[in-house]
Amino acid sequence: MADAHGAHPRRGRPRDPRIDEAIRRATLEVLAERGYSGLTLEDVASRAGTNTPALRRRWRSRQHLIVSALLDQLGAQPTPDTGCTRCDLIAGIGTLSPSFGEEIGRTVLPALVADLALDAELEKEFFERLFHPRRASSEAALRRGIERGDIRPDVDIPLILDMLAAPVYYRMLFGHLAVTPMLAEKVVSVVMDGIATSTVAGVERADHPHS
Repeated sequence: MADAHGAHPRRGRPRDPRIDEAIRRATLEVLAERGYSGLTLEDVASRAGTNTPALRRRWRSRQHLIVSALLDQLGAQPTPDTGCTRCDLIAGIGTLSPSFGEEIGRTVLPALVADLALDAELEKEFFERLFHPRRASSEAALRRGIERGDIRPDVDIPLILDMLAAPVYYRMLFGHLAVTPMLAEKVVSVVMDGIATSTVAGVERADHPHS
C-alpha cells in the first residue's frame, strides 16, 4: 500500500525529514525556472543534494512529487479563525496568489490538471491531500461567519466556495489577467457584498467604499 506521498513503504532506516524538505524546496525552484514539463527527477535530486533513487523511494512519480511540493507551499488548512469572516477568507484565498502566481501557476496548473484526468491515484492524492482540506478550511470560515451573523444562513456554501477560488484558478489556467496580490481581497469583497447580512454589508461598504 502506498503512503501519503504516493510512495510504497519500505523497511530499513527511517526517512530524514530534512531531505524531504530539501527535495520539496528544490522541486518548487525547478518548477519556477523550467515549468512543469521541464522538471526532471534528476534536476531536483541534484539541487536537493541527493540522488534520484532517494526521490523514487519517496514518491511514485514526478507528478506525485509535484503535488507534495505544492501541498508544502500552499498548506492544507490556510484559512485562519481570527473572529473576522472577511479577513479569514482573504487570508485563505490569498495563499493562492503568491504560491500560484506568475512564476509557476501558468505552467504548472494546466499540465497538472491534465495529468489528474489520466491518473486516478494521482487525482485521489491531489483531492485528498490538497483540494478537499483547503476547501474544508474555507467552508469552516463561512460557517463561522453564519454563526456570528456575518453571512446569511440561506447561502449555497458549495457555490460560494467555488466563487471564491474560481477567479484565481481561471486566471492561472488562461493567463488573460494577472494573479495579483490584491485579487483575493477584491474577490472576497465582491462575494461578501452578495452574501453578507444587511448589517454587516452596510458596515463593510462604509469601511471599504472603493472595494
